[in-house]
Amino acid sequence: MSLSLPLALLWLIAANVIAMLPSRDHHWRVAYGLIVVGIPLLGWVTMTGGVWWGLAFLLAAGSVLRWPLIRLGRWGRARISR
Repeated sequence: MSLSLPLALLWLIAANVIAMLPSRDHHWRVAYGLIVVGIPLLGWVTMTGGVWWGLAFLLAAGSVLRWPLIRLGRWGRARISR
């Protein structure tokens, strides 16, 4: 097993623990940091573990960071409908 898979699991655990903590800004600052770390980690997992592990990590990360994805989708739909 490569180092990328345990690090991806650690990222997911950290994201879930952070989500349980109270926050005044609804975790947006932390979400940006998780995204900055998660995107290269997703590429590394896909490169070393294969496409299926990369897809599994993408789905798991998307379930943790669902509000940034929802906001991105709304922004994209607003841009398309103009």
